[in-house]
Amino acid sequence: MNKKPFSCMSGLMGGAALVLTAVMSPAAVAQDDAAAIERGKTAAMVCVACHQVNGGGMNIPSGESWPRLAGQDRDYLVAQLKAFKEGTRDSVSMKPFSMMLNDEQMMDVAVYFESLPFPDTTSVAVNADEALLEHGRKLVEQGDWDRYIVSCQSCHGPGSQGVGHFFPNIAGQHEGYIAAQLKHWQDGTRKNDPQDLMGSIARRMNDRDIQAVSAWLAKQEADSKE
Repeated sequence: MNKKPFSCMSGLMGGAALVLTAVMSPAAVAQDDAAAIERGKTAAMVCVACHQVNGGGMNIPSGESWPRLAGQDRDYLVAQLKAFKEGTRDSVSMKPFSMMLNDEQMMDVAVYFESLPFPDTTSVAVNADEALLEHGRKLVEQGDWDRYIVSCQSCHGPGSQGVGHFFPNIAGQHEGYIAAQLKHWQDGTRKNDPQDLMGSIARRMNDRDIQAVSAWLAKQEADSKE
């Protein structure tokens, strides 16, 4: 008497498993991503003036710097767009653009930029001599424990290539943008990092540290997606 209900339940569970398998199959996910990329490409047309068609961003020496978005983690990008929209991250230029996007559009734009290959940064010119670059390398790879400055790679991973959606890929990011963000965390105008991790580190850094780290990271090559 107990076998029929059990068999029915087993059949239902088995059918549900098959449905979930089909929904979560790589082909289906790839198809969904392809559709999202196309939608994101259209929605991102307003982004290219600053972030460029290839998502490589733009750095104006002694001026504003717009970050590289190409290859960046989609969830990280969505989190930043929401922070701009909600006001937990301040930017005069990004606020109006973030207000134009709903949650689905934010994800589409993020998926699109994540799909783009990293631009080549090996020949990037930076404002630093060899001594300053070496200082930057040590801070990025080893930190300075005498001053409680944690290495960048402790959170951003080997090669500073990023870890999950909390710690973005910062290798090959623009020198001016990195320096500006460190200063924003330092003075409290940016504070959307988890548990004030970046703020506590930035406040222990001096101007030379910031310049060195920014210059060294800007010259590093991000892992290629090609």
